[in-house]
Amino acid sequence: MIFTDTHTHLYSEAFEEDQDAMIQRALDKGVQRFFVPAIDSTYTQSMLDLKSKYPKQVHLMCGLHPTHVKENYLEELAHVKQMLDKENYVAVGEIGMDLYWDKNFKTQQQEAFHTQIQWSLDRNLPIVIHCREAFDEVFEVLEDYKNTSLHGIFHCFTGNLEQAKRAVDLNMKLGIGGVVTFKNGKIDQFLEKIPLSEIVLETDAPYLAPVPYRGKRNESSYLIEVAQKLATVYNKDIKEIAHITTLNSREVFGI
Repeated sequence: MIFTDTHTHLYSEAFEEDQDAMIQRALDKGVQRFFVPAIDSTYTQSMLDLKSKYPKQVHLMCGLHPTHVKENYLEELAHVKQMLDKENYVAVGEIGMDLYWDKNFKTQQQEAFHTQIQWSLDRNLPIVIHCREAFDEVFEVLEDYKNTSLHGIFHCFTGNLEQAKRAVDLNMKLGIGGVVTFKNGKIDQFLEKIPLSEIVLETDAPYLAPVPYRGKRNESSYLIEVAQKLATVYNKDIKEIAHITTLNSREVFGI
C-alpha cells in the first residue's frame, strides 16, 4: 500500500531538529512519495539538499509562492526560470494568488501567476495552485488557458461544490488535506459528489495538521488520517484510497 503526499514542505525550518526521523515515520506508514513545493529562492538549496538525500522518494517543484510576491518579485521570478532551466523539476508550484494576508501586490501576483503558467506550458509541466480568499481571481487567470494543455493540482482545496467542479473542468485535481477532517471544514459534506479520480492526498506539512493533531505541527505520516477520512466519505477501503490517489498523482506528475 503506497500513499503519495502531493504537497509537503519537508525542508521547512519546523523540521530542522528531526527531518530524517519525521520522513522515516512517514515511510513506515507507507507514505513513499513526497512532492515538495517551492516558496522562494531562500529555500532552493535546502530543497536540493533534501532531494540529494532522498532521490527516489522526493520530487521537487519550482515556483514563487504568491505570499512571497513582493517588491523583488521580478528577481524571484528570474531565479525560478533559471532553476527550471537548470534542474529537473516535476511541476511549477506552488503558484497562484493569496489575498488573505496582503492585497497590495494583487496585480503583481496575477502577473507572476500568468508568467509561471506560461513556463509550465513551455515545459509541459503541471502546476500546483495556492489559492486563499482569491477563488474568483484564480479562476479568472485559469480561464485564459482553458484550451491549452494546462493541468495540475488545486492545492489545499477549501472551496464549495461549484468551485470544485469548476476546478476539475479546468483540468485540475483537488488536493485534499487536513481540512477534510475539521468539523468546520465543510468540504467533507460534498466531496463524494466529486469522482475519486479527481482527488489527490496532501498534508501541506508542517501546516494544517488533521484531527486528532489539529493545532500541532503537521507531518507527512499524518496523511493516513486524511486517507481514513476519505475512506469514510467515499465508502471505500483505505487501500483503495491509497491506490487510486497514488494513480491520480502519477497522472498529474508523470512519475
